[in-house]
Amino acid sequence: MFIPRVIPVLLLKGQGLYKSVKFKDYKYIGDPINAVKIFNDSFADELVFLDVKAALENRCISKDFVKMVGDEANMPFAVGGGITTVEQIKELVNAGAEKVVLGTVAFENPNFVKQASDYFGSSTIVVCVDVKKKFLGKKQVWVRNGQKSTNTDPVAYAKQMETNGAGEIIIQSIEQDGLMNGYDSELIKSVAMSVNIPVVALGGASTVTDFISATKESYASAVAAGSMFVYHGPRKAVLINYPSKNELLDLFYEK
Repeated sequence: MFIPRVIPVLLLKGQGLYKSVKFKDYKYIGDPINAVKIFNDSFADELVFLDVKAALENRCISKDFVKMVGDEANMPFAVGGGITTVEQIKELVNAGAEKVVLGTVAFENPNFVKQASDYFGSSTIVVCVDVKKKFLGKKQVWVRNGQKSTNTDPVAYAKQMETNGAGEIIIQSIEQDGLMNGYDSELIKSVAMSVNIPVVALGGASTVTDFISATKESYASAVAAGSMFVYHGPRKAVLINYPSKNELLDLFYEK
């Protein structure tokens, strides 16, 4: 029985943990290290931390923060935000990160993905592909935290990243971010069927049943979410949470 990795994606601004809606309207959630402790107790499969301001501010996610996470986390974790050099990756891996997530730099300097994967191995290099429509047109890749369009088809781009050595693709719908009304199944499926590396679905998950559509119907290898793991109830009260192993076993066994 296949049970996918279930991955909370946590957004950083400064020293705080935040959640966005369509990459805007950021709401403060709390202290990220406290969140790590809760996910430890919940036996989360993996975590992803993304510094949403790093690329815009031309800096890298803090290695000191990564070390704090590494000292606390019982699970593997990946980090991203403003990474542009092999030396930065080396520092982040030494600080405890198992993987790094490349976003803007992967588009602006595709050869860096190859350089990084050649040095660290493809299993260390994840490329996050942020996607939305431009003026009701076709879906395309956006960079700079969703502020800059690229006129690039996400499927073609995912293939390029695989060729360049990425070991995993996170495919994220900007238009679904924070809405909690389900993944963009068509987007996920189009990418997952075009590459031979793991694809992680992100953007829009509301309940564990969304994991079924992302994996069984859209062929994602893993599922990720933000709002689902930091909010509770219709009024979105802040509550760090994670499904139990029995809940996931029951869900995928029944399906």
